[in-house]
Amino acid sequence: MSDALRTAVSRPATLEDVARVAGVSRSTVSRVINGIRNVDLEIQETVRQAIAATGYVPNSAARSLVTRRAGSIALVLSGVAGEVEDEDTARNRVLTDPFFGRALSGVVGALRPRGLHPLLMVADTAEARDQVVGHLKQGGADGAVLVSTDPEDPLPSRLVEVGMPVVLFARPVRPIPISYVDLAHRDGARLAADHLAARGCRQVAMIGGPAGVPAAQDRLTGFREAMARHGFPYVPCVEGDFTQRGGELAMERLLAENPGLDGVFAGNDLMAQGAMFVLHEHGRRIPDDVAVIGFDDSSAALASRPRLTTVRQPVEEMAAELTRLLLARVENPAGPVTSVIFEPNLVVRQSA
Repeated sequence: MSDALRTAVSRPATLEDVARVAGVSRSTVSRVINGIRNVDLEIQETVRQAIAATGYVPNSAARSLVTRRAGSIALVLSGVAGEVEDEDTARNRVLTDPFFGRALSGVVGALRPRGLHPLLMVADTAEARDQVVGHLKQGGADGAVLVSTDPEDPLPSRLVEVGMPVVLFARPVRPIPISYVDLAHRDGARLAADHLAARGCRQVAMIGGPAGVPAAQDRLTGFREAMARHGFPYVPCVEGDFTQRGGELAMERLLAENPGLDGVFAGNDLMAQGAMFVLHEHGRRIPDDVAVIGFDDSSAALASRPRLTTVRQPVEEMAAELTRLLLARVENPAGPVTSVIFEPNLVVRQSA
């Protein structure tokens, strides 16, 4: 072990220790750590090996002074679809939905190898949205991954207008110049329709999501179009709110209006779970009497009994890709906006 390395490991390593081990100047080490690109690739690798050997941990505060970056990314959960009783109810709905936990996992997984950290912000009121905009404008984070479930949410447009690097999970309701990641929702709904038709279902209904949410409308349109191709020109639908309770209420209404139904497609797994609860209460066997298909392939699908056949939305992979788009935007704010559309697949279990 060299004298420089022996000294470094006896106390917290410094920038000077890394420079001695790498055999370069302190300023060169600083440029490598701060991502300044005018350093030979071979020297960069030598410095990185010296950092690993000494266990040096960059001072984030000092680094931010050089790069003028916060070293963190905001994950903003904004709004909830539908009416809620109060702010606490809205916040709980956001934080307990399996979708958001999966999105957070994808963001964290993409940031960790880069030494970055997510700053979780919940913008469920007008005041909270103002705080998000103010925090980001003041440099509290380098950019924002925005997950919004409210079709009237003004936050995406506001962040674009102030020039903040921001990307959006799902296609925006109104056309704005923002990069986003989404799923081919209509194709996913067609998979559900094809599966129910192949099972021999003849009286099929749907529990849709909120009317103003593009993904919900795409799933409804795709399902109805596919059922029409199978010879069923009319599919009754009751709108839900993406919650289990919403699925229960919708299923009660569908059974009252269509007592002979033998197949149900729900716009997400939570609503499918609620629908299955009501079907059990009415003595309907699943899937013998009524086949049920959900959407998302969330934890609710595995918690259902029987386990839920569902259209998989790869939320973790989508969130990771969204994070990569944001980091590219941070590096090049003037770059073009883009979109990435993922493909769904059907996960067949016991409910259909």
